[in-house]
Amino acid sequence: MKLLEDLKYAESHEWVRVEGNKAYIGITDYAQDKLGDVVYVEMPEVGTIVEAGDQFVVLESVKAASDVYAPISGTVVEVNDELEDNPALINESAFDAWIVAIDMSLPTEVDSLLSAEEYERIYE
Repeated sequence: MKLLEDLKYAESHEWVRVEGNKAYIGITDYAQDKLGDVVYVEMPEVGTIVEAGDQFVVLESVKAASDVYAPISGTVVEVNDELEDNPALINESAFDAWIVAIDMSLPTEVDSLLSAEEYERIYE
């Protein structure tokens, strides 16, 4: 299982990369491996307000549909349009294929997420 040290992780298998007050969110390498080939990504609209724990993205794979949960609260300010035409980017490189960017309303929520080491201990 590949992990990046500079990211934070949710137990529900999302990763978060913080840049200023913006958080880029994707799914972990572990999650994409369990899903299989991703064939469709249903993303929220820009402007959608989410709270930590809300289901806000659906990934469809050849195996099943899977919900993605917001690891932090805020407003969706960007979606990765490349995934509409090529959802398999998630399988090719889960850590490069961010799904949405959120303007964080409670930046301190990031502190409650897991480090790479903590996530790895849970899902080894």
